[in-house]
Amino acid sequence: MKFTQPFTLRSGLTLKNRVLMAPMTISSSQANGDVTEEELMYYNRRARGVGTVITACASINDLALGFTHSIGAESDERLPSLKRLAQAIQAGGARAILQIFHAGRMSNATLLGTQPVSASNIPALRPNAETPRPLTLAEIETTIDDFAEATRRAIEAGFDGIELHGANTYLLQQFFSPHSNRRTDQWGGDVKARMVFPLAVVDAIKETVAKYATKPFAIGYRFSPEEREEPGITMDDTLLFINALADKEIDYLHVSINQFQAGSMRDAQDPRGRIQLIQEAVGNRIPIIGVGGLQTVEQVEEALTLVPLVSLGHAMIMDPEWYQKAESGQQDKIYPALYRSKEKELDIPALLWAMITNVPGWFKVEP
Repeated sequence: MKFTQPFTLRSGLTLKNRVLMAPMTISSSQANGDVTEEELMYYNRRARGVGTVITACASINDLALGFTHSIGAESDERLPSLKRLAQAIQAGGARAILQIFHAGRMSNATLLGTQPVSASNIPALRPNAETPRPLTLAEIETTIDDFAEATRRAIEAGFDGIELHGANTYLLQQFFSPHSNRRTDQWGGDVKARMVFPLAVVDAIKETVAKYATKPFAIGYRFSPEEREEPGITMDDTLLFINALADKEIDYLHVSINQFQAGSMRDAQDPRGRIQLIQEAVGNRIPIIGVGGLQTVEQVEEALTLVPLVSLGHAMIMDPEWYQKAESGQQDKIYPALYRSKEKELDIPALLWAMITNVPGWFKVEP
């Protein structure tokens, strides 16, 4: 089975198999960003089979918060917490990758205690979205430094890598998007100018890894291929951007998409798979992690005929032993849904359980 094979990244970090746990918001940390015992159990349990666990997003500064009870990486005060998180994952046998992010305009004043920030003063096209203020030139430089500092903390905490969350309309994507970035200075303009900020963040992180890492340390970048907004990110924009990211010689690109085979969200007449287009464009230069509704062993094996790595999201919440059952030929015993009757057996934090069961349609919850 291909999913059981090891894979070595450019940095020299070897993943024991080709299945990763996808980063998912679980909102189960303490209010100050320190991890909880429930959170550590959740990650440790799911790290016992897959080769790599990518954590929920961790905030890089006080304006980066996007959710309550999210992981903090904004201060050295969080180092003990981050060490516990890395150790919990690694104790399960998986590589530990900390996803770091800035929510930008997807946050709100209630959460932050002040107006959210973004590339420009354009609100998101969603209900009750607040109008952000544009980051100043000095704040942009500070934000780049904050991404680098969060990376240093990940290194000091013992993580095996970081993943930049440049997807799902958060700050890195906001600078790349023509909808949210209307700047006329060096941080905005045409598609190449809108790449400047995220690429500067990558450069700062590479410098940090070169300075502080004493063992292989991976750098990944997650991105959304398109936006629905007009103007918005197009596939042509993304193909230019991922080539620029490949030029940076980071370890992997992680696609954020709902269905592995999904076509364009902008053009119903374009059914070509976004992941296939991405793989064809840069897959010979940088490993692509595919994702999107993968649940069965057959789906994972089929996906691995296209890309070298896959990440599982909801499947890992539904069944922490997905990998062990798949590897041992017990595919028929993998839970296909989240069972209410197994609430106490799955090591799902109470805040996450409440979030899942109260959001209609997030995924099926059986009685």
